[in-house]
Amino acid sequence: MMNFSQLVLASHNPGKLKELQAMLGNSVQVRSVGEFSDVEPEETGLSFVENAILKARHAARVSGLPALADDSGLAVDALGGAPGIYSARYADGQGDAANNAKLLEALRDVPDVERGARFVCVLALLRHADDPLPILCEGLWYGRILHAPSGSNGFGYDPLFWVPERVCSSAELPPAEKNRLSHRARAMALLKQRLGLINA
Repeated sequence: MMNFSQLVLASHNPGKLKELQAMLGNSVQVRSVGEFSDVEPEETGLSFVENAILKARHAARVSGLPALADDSGLAVDALGGAPGIYSARYADGQGDAANNAKLLEALRDVPDVERGARFVCVLALLRHADDPLPILCEGLWYGRILHAPSGSNGFGYDPLFWVPERVCSSAELPPAEKNRLSHRARAMALLKQRLGLINA
């Protein structure tokens, strides 16, 4: 069990900050690394785990606080797991709309039965910048890629991600429901168990 009242999130993404704060509740105040530094570390890792640890170390170093990093992305079966760790910069950093457009183009002739995909989230929590034993938790969320965007909630690839058990896209889910079902929610549930914030 780890006792602290604040941690820094290694992200400048307000959507992620809001989601993770909602998932953690009032037990821990989540602050953005943007409060401490505008510099973003280069994501040189070749896996979600490597990049999550890299970002958490940077956030802990610039803030002096325990740091939580979320490295997440979309892995599409028909694309061999792409865009994967490059999900956020799939369209050369041009943003969510460009990423979604590039994905749709890549899957233009792919039938529904071959459009399986999963959102992946790896959370890395470091007690301090030189922590040799990060807490790592993984969450997976399975679905498929639609032929056109649907819904206006969420961010990233949410409008293209079909959630079979809810018969809608991720972007059509109410935020509270997405926060219970998503890859990030699943990874966070494991983390909360590890931290003793909920019963295992």
